Amino acid sequence: MADPVMQSEVASADCEFVFWRRAPTGIDADPTDSSDIRDWFQKAVFGPAPAYAADIRDEIGRIPTDAVIAIDLLFGAVLGAEAAGVPIAMLAPHVSLRPLPGTPPITSGFVQPQTPKERIAAAAASEGWACFLNQFLPLLNEARAGLGLCGLDKTVDLFQRADRYLLAISQTFDFAADSLPDNVRYVGPLLDQPNWSKGWEAPWPMDSGRPRVLVACSTGAQGQDELVQRIISALGTLDVDAVATIGPHVDSRKLAAPRNVHPLHGAPHDLVMKEVCLVVTQGGHGTVSRALINGLPQLVLPKGRDQGDNAARVVSKGAGLRLPSSAREAEIADAVTRLLQEPCYRDAARRLGGAMKDEMAASGLVDELEAMVANRRVV
Repeated sequence: MADPVMQSEVASADCEFVFWRRAPTGIDADPTDSSDIRDWFQKAVFGPAPAYAADIRDEIGRIPTDAVIAIDLLFGAVLGAEAAGVPIAMLAPHVSLRPLPGTPPITSGFVQPQTPKERIAAAAASEGWACFLNQFLPLLNEARAGLGLCGLDKTVDLFQRADRYLLAISQTFDFAADSLPDNVRYVGPLLDQPNWSKGWEAPWPMDSGRPRVLVACSTGAQGQDELVQRIISALGTLDVDAVATIGPHVDSRKLAAPRNVHPLHGAPHDLVMKEVCLVVTQGGHGTVSRALINGLPQLVLPKGRDQGDNAARVVSKGAGLRLPSSAREAEIADAVTRLLQEPCYRDAARRLGGAMKDEMAASGLVDELEAMVANRRVV
């Protein structure tokens, strides 16, 4: 059950496709402007929660349903499943939305706290995040009341209403929590190549001997045009070959690309990363994880909501460098040069990537879903 644009992806997986009927789709479901995070959560998460809940509940009524698994930002899906008495798993393909003890919360960009002062700061940030979510508690409880559900004391209590909260990130990559709530599980990153990704024909000379770099930009509309231009201009000053996958929202005709940088709207990163030695990225979780699994150090210039959290983890693990999205061309060029010349970053990325591969091989996603259904049947 998804946005209509996902129909071909779902069909390629041999699954039945159902689109949202009441709930928003397109940019109404994921507003492109995330500069005001409160406004974004109002429009994307809490405002449409009753519509998502109604659609989920209708679908559960249409066909026999053993369980629901939904992206964790679809709070309304939890309400719909709870009202129908069906177990639900919330799937988080990013740093946990749910505050975890001893770790900094999502959107904070903090590193793993090491000192008592840092732990106090992380705890304060987590409390601040919980208070931010509590701004929407009246909306959430109104939606719950409309479904005959009891009200919650805090917004974060919703996470405990789910049978599972599944973190689709690497536990090795993530910061270590003091403890995990009883319904939280790590299931590792989900990195299947999207159906729309096209074949790959390398644009660079095969015998140039120069280092090769991948610039992996966001596929979302984050207003990254000017950032992309600064990155490729910086690479134009270096003795490297580069390809920049700019996504569907950057107009390649407006980019002034140097001769050694080749802009493409898309390419299969699994294949491209076999040929490069460095990734420059805005810090989306999929790109960051894929680069590490390929043993590649990375320069992260975060711009979006959770990209700073991914950057903090990359830097903390020694697998790359971070610059602000406002970094000048010279700063970007210097950071790229450092990453290419200092082997410690590559070595750290390879160690971390190896551990992440082991986690992915042992992923318990399906096992968790089956156990969730079995436990509910026993009860």
